[in-house]
Amino acid sequence: MIIDYLSKYQSNLVAIVYMIFSTFFVTVMIAFIKYAQNDLNVYTVSFFRFFLGLLIILPFIIYSKYKIFSTPNLKLHLLRSCINLPAMYLGFGALTLLTLEKISALHFIAPLFVTILAIILLKEKIYLFRVSSLVIGFIGMLIVIRPGFIAIDIGTIMSISSAFFWAFAIIITKKLAKKDNAITILSYQYIFMTLFTFIVALFYWQTPSLEELGYLFLAALSGTLFHLFLNHAYKLVDLTLTTPFTFLGLLWGSLFGYLFFNELPDLFTWIGGIIIFSSVLLITIRESQLDKDISKKSLPLDQ
Repeated sequence: MIIDYLSKYQSNLVAIVYMIFSTFFVTVMIAFIKYAQNDLNVYTVSFFRFFLGLLIILPFIIYSKYKIFSTPNLKLHLLRSCINLPAMYLGFGALTLLTLEKISALHFIAPLFVTILAIILLKEKIYLFRVSSLVIGFIGMLIVIRPGFIAIDIGTIMSISSAFFWAFAIIITKKLAKKDNAITILSYQYIFMTLFTFIVALFYWQTPSLEELGYLFLAALSGTLFHLFLNHAYKLVDLTLTTPFTFLGLLWGSLFGYLFFNELPDLFTWIGGIIIFSSVLLITIRESQLDKDISKKSLPLDQ
């Protein structure tokens, strides 16, 4: 019994460390994307983010002797990437208009959209705690964007729209994860997204400088590390343990924005972000108790 307890304690500790690293690297990725977009358009940046990411995971693909491409869900992988495309363009585009802190706060809205879509698309039951959590999350979103007090800018609309499209991708990932592992999902995503973004980028092509290419490579590397740490954390423990640490994304976003982009922290963004996060945490804990966690095995592999 003692050995089992120590083993579980060790797994929990390792998972927490993985989550801390995952929130850090996703913010690092976003920061490098923001740097790259000072002189490059979102279409060129998006292509290189996935093309370079594909080069990074290519050794894993070759080492598996291409066995990771074995899947009964090819159409779903294609659909997921089609939905991922507008989610990414809107999300990356918003980076040029919003602070990292605000982007991080609005990112918490995605799981709330997942809840709504699970009710509509998957016919899951409407529980009182779900409705309550959605109302709380909506209030938090209103505090962040403050309609009527400040103008709702296009960046905010783009960020919220990105979260909505990403919620669709999470629903599809939930279905994919039942039969495909995380590397298979990631590989198909990188291949399809590289192809899609290349076609679009041809119409808006900008050749990056060596410095910009360096930013894009570091963004791709950080994004891949983010996926790996997050996926391993999900394998070790339940979402009830990992979800609270996603809030570190707001901390990293605020810190990076202040240190590297001269973005001053905003009290209302923090208050709204905390409220949105609380509603997400409520849903996660409660549905885990019911063994109906709607986001279980939903691995955020879009950015």
